[in-house]
Amino acid sequence: MTPKYNKVHNRFKLNGVSYTYEDLMEVAYSFVKEGELYESNIGEFLLDWLDQNDFIIVNTSGSTGTPKPISINKQAMVNSAIATGDFFNLKPGDKALHCLPSSFIAGKMMLVRAMILGLELDLVIPTLQPEFNTKIHYDFCAMIPLQLQNSLNTCDHIKKIIVGGASVSKALKTKIQKLNSNVYETYGMTETVTHIAIKQINNFNNDKERHISPVEASYFQTLPDVSVSQDERGCLVINAPKLSKAKIITNDLVKCFSKNEFEWLGRYDNVINSGGLKLFPEKIEAKLQDRMDNRFFIASKAHETLGEQLILVLESDSNTLDQSTFLGLDKFEKPKEIYAVERFIETPSGKIQRKKTLELLDL
Repeated sequence: MTPKYNKVHNRFKLNGVSYTYEDLMEVAYSFVKEGELYESNIGEFLLDWLDQNDFIIVNTSGSTGTPKPISINKQAMVNSAIATGDFFNLKPGDKALHCLPSSFIAGKMMLVRAMILGLELDLVIPTLQPEFNTKIHYDFCAMIPLQLQNSLNTCDHIKKIIVGGASVSKALKTKIQKLNSNVYETYGMTETVTHIAIKQINNFNNDKERHISPVEASYFQTLPDVSVSQDERGCLVINAPKLSKAKIITNDLVKCFSKNEFEWLGRYDNVINSGGLKLFPEKIEAKLQDRMDNRFFIASKAHETLGEQLILVLESDSNTLDQSTFLGLDKFEKPKEIYAVERFIETPSGKIQRKKTLELLDL
Protein backbone atom coordinates (compact mmCIF):
# COMPACT_ATOMS: atom_id res chain seq x y z
CA MET A 1 0.00 0.00 0.00
CA THR A 2 1.43 3.39 -1.02
CA PRO A 3 2.03 5.79 1.89
CA LYS A 4 0.10 9.07 1.90
CA TYR A 5 1.62 12.51 2.25
CA ASN A 6 -0.14 13.11 5.57
CA LYS A 7 1.66 10.21 7.23
CA VAL A 8 5.17 10.01 8.71
CA HIS A 9 7.05 6.72 8.96
CA ASN A 10 7.49 5.52 12.55
CA ARG A 11 11.25 5.05 11.97
CA PHE A 12 11.77 8.66 10.84
CA LYS A 13 14.25 10.70 12.87
CA LEU A 14 15.45 14.27 12.49
CA ASN A 15 18.84 14.99 14.05
CA GLY A 16 18.51 11.79 16.08
CA VAL A 17 15.03 12.52 17.46
CA SER A 18 11.83 10.69 16.48
CA TYR A 19 8.86 12.84 15.46
CA THR A 20 5.26 12.10 14.58
CA TYR A 21 3.28 14.00 11.97
CA GLU A 22 1.76 16.12 14.75
CA ASP A 23 5.14 16.76 16.43
CA LEU A 24 6.60 18.18 13.23
CA MET A 25 4.31 21.21 13.38
CA GLU A 26 6.06 22.35 16.57
CA VAL A 27 9.47 21.66 15.01
CA ALA A 28 8.50 23.75 11.98
CA TYR A 29 7.39 26.72 14.09
CA SER A 30 10.56 26.49 16.17
CA PHE A 31 12.79 26.46 13.09
CA VAL A 32 10.99 29.44 11.55
CA LYS A 33 11.00 31.47 14.76
CA GLU A 34 14.39 30.64 16.26
CA GLY A 35 16.46 28.76 13.68
CA GLU A 36 19.27 29.79 11.39
CA LEU A 37 18.40 30.66 7.79
CA TYR A 38 18.73 27.08 6.52
CA GLU A 39 16.57 25.85 9.42
CA SER A 40 14.01 28.57 8.72
CA ASN A 41 13.77 27.32 5.11
CA ILE A 42 13.21 23.80 6.43
CA GLY A 43 10.55 25.06 8.83
CA GLU A 44 8.72 26.94 6.08
CA PHE A 45 8.66 23.83 3.91
CA LEU A 46 7.40 21.67 6.78
CA LEU A 47 4.59 24.16 7.43
CA ASP A 48 3.62 23.90 3.75
CA TRP A 49 3.88 20.10 3.88
CA LEU A 50 1.71 19.88 7.00
CA ASP A 51 -1.07 22.24 5.88
CA GLN A 52 -4.43 21.13 4.51
CA ASN A 53 -3.52 21.57 0.85
CA ASP A 54 -2.61 18.58 -1.33
CA PHE A 55 0.05 20.61 -3.17
CA ILE A 56 2.98 22.93 -2.53
CA ILE A 57 4.31 25.86 -4.56
CA VAL A 58 7.94 25.54 -5.68
CA ASN A 59 10.08 27.88 -7.77
CA THR A 60 11.89 26.46 -10.80
CA SER A 61 15.68 26.80 -10.85
CA GLY A 62 15.80 29.58 -13.44
CA SER A 63 18.79 28.10 -15.29
CA THR A 64 17.16 28.65 -18.69
CA GLY A 65 14.93 31.59 -17.85
CA THR A 66 13.28 33.53 -15.06
CA PRO A 67 12.41 31.33 -12.06
CA LYS A 68 8.68 30.74 -11.91
CA PRO A 69 6.40 29.27 -9.26
CA ILE A 70 4.76 25.94 -10.09
CA SER A 71 2.36 23.73 -8.16
CA ILE A 72 3.50 20.21 -7.27
CA ASN A 73 1.16 17.57 -5.90
CA LYS A 74 2.30 16.28 -2.51
CA GLN A 75 1.44 12.70 -3.42
CA ALA A 76 3.68 13.03 -6.48
CA MET A 77 6.52 13.94 -4.11
CA VAL A 78 5.73 10.84 -2.05
CA ASN A 79 5.78 8.71 -5.21
CA SER A 80 9.13 10.21 -6.19
CA ALA A 81 10.55 9.41 -2.75
CA ILE A 82 9.37 5.80 -3.01
CA ALA A 83 10.89 5.42 -6.50
CA THR A 84 14.25 6.69 -5.20
CA GLY A 85 14.03 4.38 -2.20
CA ASP A 86 13.31 1.39 -4.44
CA PHE A 87 16.13 2.23 -6.87
CA PHE A 88 18.75 2.63 -4.14
CA ASN A 89 17.35 -0.04 -1.84
CA LEU A 90 16.93 2.45 1.04
CA LYS A 91 15.46 0.87 4.16
CA PRO A 92 13.77 2.24 7.31
CA GLY A 93 16.46 3.22 9.79
CA ASP A 94 19.07 4.03 7.13
CA LYS A 95 21.02 7.21 7.90
CA ALA A 96 20.89 10.13 5.46
CA LEU A 97 22.75 13.45 5.37
CA HIS A 98 20.91 16.62 4.34
CA CYS A 99 23.30 19.34 3.08
CA LEU A 100 21.20 21.08 0.38
CA PRO A 101 19.16 24.31 0.72
CA SER A 102 15.52 23.45 1.43
CA SER A 103 14.40 26.48 -0.56
CA PHE A 104 14.79 24.31 -3.69
CA ILE A 105 13.08 21.08 -4.71
CA ALA A 106 16.19 18.90 -4.15
CA GLY A 107 16.44 19.96 -0.52
CA LYS A 108 12.70 19.58 0.03
CA MET A 109 12.78 16.07 -1.37
CA MET A 110 15.49 14.96 1.05
CA LEU A 111 13.03 15.78 3.85
CA VAL A 112 10.17 13.98 2.10
CA ARG A 113 12.30 10.86 1.51
CA ALA A 114 13.22 10.75 5.18
CA MET A 115 9.62 11.19 6.39
CA ILE A 116 8.15 8.68 3.95
CA LEU A 117 10.91 6.02 3.90
CA GLY A 118 11.70 6.19 7.61
CA LEU A 119 15.24 7.48 7.28
CA GLU A 120 17.29 8.99 10.10
CA LEU A 121 18.11 12.42 8.66
CA ASP A 122 20.91 14.65 9.97
CA LEU A 123 20.82 18.33 9.03
CA VAL A 124 23.96 20.39 8.35
CA ILE A 125 24.41 23.92 7.06
CA PRO A 126 24.13 23.78 3.22
CA THR A 127 27.48 25.34 2.33
CA LEU A 128 29.66 24.57 -0.69
CA GLN A 129 31.87 22.54 1.67
CA PRO A 130 29.44 20.77 4.01
CA GLU A 131 30.77 20.04 7.49
CA PHE A 132 29.47 16.81 8.98
CA ASN A 133 30.47 14.21 11.54
CA THR A 134 32.84 11.85 9.72
CA LYS A 135 32.57 9.30 12.53
CA ILE A 136 29.01 8.61 11.38
CA HIS A 137 28.55 6.29 8.41
CA TYR A 138 25.73 7.54 6.21
CA ASP A 139 23.78 5.44 3.72
CA PHE A 140 22.57 8.24 1.44
CA CYS A 141 23.18 11.90 0.56
CA ALA A 142 22.40 14.35 -2.25
CA MET A 143 24.93 17.00 -3.32
CA ILE A 144 25.69 19.43 -6.10
CA PRO A 145 28.99 18.83 -7.98
CA LEU A 146 30.87 21.60 -6.18
CA GLN A 147 29.93 20.16 -2.78
CA LEU A 148 31.19 16.75 -3.87
CA GLN A 149 34.39 18.33 -5.19
CA ASN A 150 34.98 19.99 -1.82
CA SER A 151 34.13 16.84 0.16
CA LEU A 152 36.42 14.30 -1.50
CA ASN A 153 38.43 13.86 1.69
CA THR A 154 35.39 13.22 3.90
CA CYS A 155 32.63 11.66 1.82
CA ASP A 156 34.03 8.12 1.97
CA HIS A 157 31.80 7.80 5.02
CA ILE A 158 28.72 8.08 2.77
CA LYS A 159 27.68 4.84 1.04
CA LYS A 160 25.65 6.34 -1.83
CA ILE A 161 25.77 9.92 -3.14
CA ILE A 162 23.52 11.37 -5.81
CA VAL A 163 24.80 14.46 -7.62
CA GLY A 164 22.58 16.90 -9.50
CA GLY A 165 21.92 20.56 -10.27
CA ALA A 166 24.69 20.70 -12.89
CA SER A 167 26.74 18.34 -15.04
CA VAL A 168 29.62 16.47 -13.41
CA SER A 169 32.90 17.43 -15.10
CA LYS A 170 35.37 14.89 -16.47
CA ALA A 171 37.94 16.09 -13.94
CA LEU A 172 35.61 15.41 -11.01
CA LYS A 173 34.62 12.02 -12.44
CA THR A 174 38.30 11.10 -12.53
CA LYS A 175 38.81 12.13 -8.90
CA ILE A 176 35.86 10.11 -7.56
CA GLN A 177 37.10 6.82 -9.04
CA LYS A 178 39.13 6.24 -5.88
CA LEU A 179 36.21 6.83 -3.51
CA ASN A 180 34.55 4.02 -1.59
CA SER A 181 31.24 5.86 -2.01
CA ASN A 182 29.06 4.90 -4.95
CA VAL A 183 28.33 8.14 -6.83
CA TYR A 184 25.42 8.65 -9.22
CA GLU A 185 24.73 11.54 -11.57
CA THR A 186 21.04 12.42 -11.76
CA TYR A 187 18.77 13.82 -14.45
CA GLY A 188 15.71 15.80 -13.48
CA MET A 189 14.11 19.17 -12.89
CA THR A 190 11.62 20.86 -10.60
CA GLU A 191 8.74 19.80 -12.85
CA THR A 192 9.71 16.13 -12.49
CA VAL A 193 9.99 16.41 -8.67
CA THR A 194 13.82 16.16 -8.86
CA HIS A 195 15.45 13.22 -10.62
CA ILE A 196 13.70 10.74 -12.89
CA ALA A 197 16.87 9.04 -14.13
CA ILE A 198 20.21 7.92 -12.69
CA LYS A 199 23.70 7.19 -14.05
CA GLN A 200 26.41 5.62 -11.91
CA ILE A 201 29.75 7.37 -12.48
CA ASN A 202 32.21 5.38 -10.34
CA ASN A 203 32.74 1.95 -8.74
CA PHE A 204 31.00 0.26 -11.66
CA ASN A 205 31.86 -3.23 -10.47
CA ASN A 206 31.39 -2.59 -6.74
CA ASP A 207 27.66 -1.91 -6.57
CA LYS A 208 26.44 -5.43 -5.90
CA GLU A 209 22.88 -4.26 -5.28
CA ARG A 210 22.45 -2.61 -8.68
CA HIS A 211 24.87 -4.76 -10.75
CA ILE A 212 25.93 -1.74 -12.80
CA SER A 213 28.53 -2.26 -15.53
CA PRO A 214 30.64 0.46 -17.24
CA VAL A 215 28.60 0.05 -20.42
CA GLU A 216 25.30 0.49 -18.61
CA ALA A 217 26.69 3.50 -16.77
CA SER A 218 27.34 5.41 -20.01
CA TYR A 219 23.71 6.51 -20.16
CA PHE A 220 20.88 7.38 -17.81
CA GLN A 221 18.50 4.73 -16.51
CA THR A 222 15.01 5.82 -15.49
CA LEU A 223 13.50 5.25 -12.07
CA PRO A 224 10.61 2.78 -11.64
CA ASP A 225 7.36 3.75 -13.44
CA VAL A 226 9.13 6.30 -15.66
CA SER A 227 9.56 5.90 -19.42
CA VAL A 228 11.02 8.21 -22.06
CA SER A 229 10.75 8.97 -25.76
CA GLN A 230 11.71 11.75 -28.20
CA ASP A 231 9.68 14.42 -29.95
CA GLU A 232 10.21 15.59 -33.55
CA ARG A 233 13.09 17.84 -32.42
CA GLY A 234 14.92 14.93 -30.81
CA CYS A 235 14.12 16.27 -27.33
CA LEU A 236 13.28 14.12 -24.33
CA VAL A 237 9.64 13.42 -23.52
CA ILE A 238 9.02 12.03 -20.03
CA ASN A 239 6.07 9.80 -19.18
CA ALA A 240 5.84 9.58 -15.38
CA PRO A 241 2.16 9.10 -14.47
CA LYS A 242 2.89 8.94 -10.74
CA LEU A 243 4.59 12.33 -10.91
CA SER A 244 2.63 14.18 -13.57
CA LYS A 245 -0.72 13.50 -15.25
CA ALA A 246 0.57 14.95 -18.53
CA LYS A 247 3.74 13.96 -20.36
CA ILE A 248 6.60 16.37 -19.73
CA ILE A 249 8.19 17.75 -22.90
CA THR A 250 11.71 19.02 -22.31
CA ASN A 251 14.23 21.04 -24.31
CA ASP A 252 16.94 18.44 -23.67
CA LEU A 253 18.33 16.76 -26.78
CA VAL A 254 18.87 13.06 -26.16
CA LYS A 255 19.63 9.74 -27.80
CA CYS A 256 17.20 7.08 -26.61
CA PHE A 257 18.40 3.48 -26.41
CA SER A 258 15.13 2.15 -25.03
CA LYS A 259 12.08 3.47 -23.21
CA ASN A 260 14.13 3.40 -19.99
CA GLU A 261 17.62 4.44 -21.15
CA PHE A 262 18.95 7.58 -22.79
CA GLU A 263 22.07 9.68 -23.34
CA TRP A 264 21.91 13.43 -22.74
CA LEU A 265 23.37 15.46 -25.64
CA GLY A 266 22.66 19.05 -24.65
CA ARG A 267 20.01 21.76 -24.57
CA TYR A 268 17.93 22.39 -27.70
CA ASP A 269 18.06 26.13 -26.98
CA ASN A 270 21.88 26.00 -26.90
CA VAL A 271 22.37 24.26 -30.26
CA ILE A 272 24.41 26.40 -32.69
CA ASN A 273 23.67 26.36 -36.42
CA SER A 274 26.86 27.53 -38.11
CA GLY A 275 26.70 27.43 -41.89
CA GLY A 276 24.07 24.68 -41.77
CA LEU A 277 26.15 22.56 -39.37
CA LYS A 278 24.60 21.81 -35.98
CA LEU A 279 27.06 22.12 -33.11
CA PHE A 280 26.34 20.98 -29.54
CA PRO A 281 28.03 23.32 -27.00
CA GLU A 282 27.85 20.81 -24.15
CA LYS A 283 29.71 18.19 -26.21
CA ILE A 284 32.47 20.66 -27.11
CA GLU A 285 32.68 21.76 -23.47
CA ALA A 286 33.17 18.16 -22.38
CA LYS A 287 36.17 17.87 -24.71
CA LEU A 288 37.71 21.07 -23.30
CA GLN A 289 36.95 20.43 -19.62
CA ASP A 290 40.31 18.95 -18.69
CA ARG A 291 42.26 21.69 -20.47
CA MET A 292 40.64 24.69 -18.76
CA ASP A 293 41.51 26.24 -15.40
CA ASN A 294 38.69 28.80 -15.43
CA ARG A 295 34.97 28.28 -15.81
CA PHE A 296 33.79 28.67 -19.39
CA PHE A 297 31.03 27.87 -21.83
CA ILE A 298 30.57 27.62 -25.59
CA ALA A 299 28.09 29.98 -27.27
CA SER A 300 27.60 31.85 -30.53
CA LYS A 301 27.31 35.32 -32.03
CA ALA A 302 25.57 36.48 -35.19
CA HIS A 303 27.57 36.11 -38.42
CA GLU A 304 26.73 37.51 -41.85
CA THR A 305 27.41 34.36 -43.90
CA LEU A 306 27.37 31.52 -41.34
CA GLY A 307 24.30 32.69 -39.47
CA GLU A 308 25.98 31.87 -36.15
CA GLN A 309 29.67 31.84 -35.27
CA LEU A 310 31.10 29.70 -32.48
CA ILE A 311 32.65 31.59 -29.54
CA LEU A 312 34.07 30.69 -26.12
CA VAL A 313 33.22 32.71 -23.02
CA LEU A 314 35.70 32.64 -20.10
CA GLU A 315 35.15 33.63 -16.48
CA SER A 316 38.38 35.60 -16.34
CA ASP A 317 39.92 39.05 -16.64
CA SER A 318 41.75 37.92 -19.79
CA ASN A 319 40.53 36.37 -23.03
CA THR A 320 43.93 34.87 -23.89
CA LEU A 321 44.25 31.09 -24.27
CA ASP A 322 47.04 28.98 -25.75
CA GLN A 323 45.92 27.46 -29.03
CA SER A 324 47.03 24.05 -27.76
CA THR A 325 43.89 24.21 -25.61
CA PHE A 326 41.86 23.36 -28.68
CA LEU A 327 43.84 20.32 -29.80
CA GLY A 328 41.47 17.41 -30.16
CA LEU A 329 38.54 19.51 -31.35
CA ASP A 330 37.17 19.04 -34.85
CA LYS A 331 37.70 21.90 -37.31
CA PHE A 332 34.21 23.29 -36.86
CA GLU A 333 34.29 22.90 -33.07
CA LYS A 334 37.11 25.39 -32.57
CA PRO A 335 35.88 28.78 -31.27
CA LYS A 336 36.47 31.63 -33.67
CA GLU A 337 36.65 34.23 -30.88
CA ILE A 338 37.23 34.22 -27.12
CA TYR A 339 35.49 36.62 -24.73
CA ALA A 340 36.12 37.19 -21.03
CA VAL A 341 33.62 38.03 -18.29
CA GLU A 342 34.82 38.82 -14.78
CA ARG A 343 31.96 36.92 -13.16
CA PHE A 344 29.28 34.69 -14.72
CA ILE A 345 25.67 35.35 -13.81
CA GLU A 346 24.24 32.41 -11.84
CA THR A 347 20.95 31.16 -10.49
CA PRO A 348 20.58 31.01 -6.68
CA SER A 349 21.46 27.30 -6.92
CA GLY A 350 24.74 28.02 -8.73
CA LYS A 351 23.85 27.21 -12.35
CA ILE A 352 25.39 29.44 -15.02
CA GLN A 353 22.81 31.60 -16.80
CA ARG A 354 24.29 31.60 -20.27
CA LYS A 355 21.93 34.06 -21.96
CA LYS A 356 22.16 36.64 -19.19
CA THR A 357 25.95 36.28 -19.10
CA LEU A 358 26.11 36.79 -22.88
CA GLU A 359 24.11 40.00 -22.47
CA LEU A 360 27.05 41.43 -20.52
CA LEU A 361 29.14 41.19 -23.69
CA ASP A 362 26.70 43.20 -25.81
CA LEU A 363 27.51 41.10 -28.89
